[in-house]
Amino acid sequence: MAASQARKGAPAGDVDYEIEEEDEYYVTRPHTSARRYRQPVQRDTWDDYAQEPETPAPRRRANSQASNAGGAARASRRGAIPQSASRKRRKRSPWFAICAGMLLMLLLVVGAGYFASWWQVQQDNATYGMPRTYQTNAVVGHSDGVNSPSHFIFMNLHNRVIVVEFPGGDSAHAIIYTGPVLSGANSDLTPITGEFRDVNGDGRPDMLVHIQGQTVVFLNTGSKFRPLQPGEQIALPGNGA
Repeated sequence: MAASQARKGAPAGDVDYEIEEEDEYYVTRPHTSARRYRQPVQRDTWDDYAQEPETPAPRRRANSQASNAGGAARASRRGAIPQSASRKRRKRSPWFAICAGMLLMLLLVVGAGYFASWWQVQQDNATYGMPRTYQTNAVVGHSDGVNSPSHFIFMNLHNRVIVVEFPGGDSAHAIIYTGPVLSGANSDLTPITGEFRDVNGDGRPDMLVHIQGQTVVFLNTGSKFRPLQPGEQIALPGNGA
């Protein structure tokens, strides 16, 4: 028992207390060779993590709000285009489409024309060669017959129409007939062809030279051909005369 007693001979105002020591206030080593260590209590951090509520990041929210505000500002600026300008744009678009379509059609027509011309030249090159040449045989009564017809060569030689006749196929007695001179761009590429018909009714086949839709007539005299004279009546095939 802890009791306080005043020492004898001490002054009345100065009291000295003696505290009686008790064993329960002191930790003494147990009477054993084993030592005990007090370990701290372990806590389950997973339970704490599961129980802790998730808090949104304020910075991300602020950034998202700022981006939303910036997008709204840009949208407002884009939407601030005057209605008159948008109407003008809507009015221009049909005219632009029409003009573009017309220009495309024009390019197609011009391109088709150039292609057709180029293709025709290629066909003529394969058929008539260079210079343009056409050959045929015919019995015209110039020392010829069925077994030995006369041979004719129609040429466009440097824009000049030339016809060469070999009576009865004899080159030693060749006759050259000169036709008109051709003019115009690429006139030297014009094919020259011919045929033989009686166009004046005398019973002898005459020579018809065809030059791109035009026909030049040479009348048969019985030994050769001569150009048609003004005033002479002929009946060309297809004109009904």
